[in-house]
Amino acid sequence: MLTFIVSLLGYIFGCIHGSQVVSRMKKVDIKNSGVKNAGASNTTILLGWKYGILVALIDIFKATAAIMLALFIIRESGVNGDAQILLVYVTALFVIVGHNYPITMKFSGGKGTASLVGGLLAIDWKIAVIGIAILFLFTFTTDYLVVGVLFMYLSFLVTTYLFFGVEPTMIVVFLSLLSIMKHMENYKRIWRKEETKLSSMFRKK
Repeated sequence: MLTFIVSLLGYIFGCIHGSQVVSRMKKVDIKNSGVKNAGASNTTILLGWKYGILVALIDIFKATAAIMLALFIIRESGVNGDAQILLVYVTALFVIVGHNYPITMKFSGGKGTASLVGGLLAIDWKIAVIGIAILFLFTFTTDYLVVGVLFMYLSFLVTTYLFFGVEPTMIVVFLSLLSIMKHMENYKRIWRKEETKLSSMFRKK
């Protein structure tokens, strides 16, 4: 029952989309414009870095809020130890599933990167610091956000295994495969040298 509760909670929070908020503010259909993705990077391409950051902050902190609320419920239910950690990871999983496949957008949403960052912040600060540092390192080194995202997932996979063991790691494996699938078009555009570089995004006002 508790697994169902935190899964539903995660999914509901995941369906809160920063891009939808900005779409209503600016009267721009972010999901169906630009590179056709309801996320911070496409918002930056279309509207500039200020609105991209706003979308990212909403998507980050919805994940953090969902996990913190789920953690409160879990602790109040008397669950601790490995079972508690696993439920936290289940919550993070469904936040990202909700973000990627929201009922509010006919199950076609974003790619979950900002929500993963918010999830890392709520799960463990050490995992978050390592993951975010690697995200920045590879993003700025290659000038492609998608490359940084890939390596952030790899770091999340390794640190989860080292800190929490096999079962939470299997959830991260699933999330990593989901991210690769959602970013496949980005990888293809990099191969064709058509992917928008990070530096060009931030030239927009």
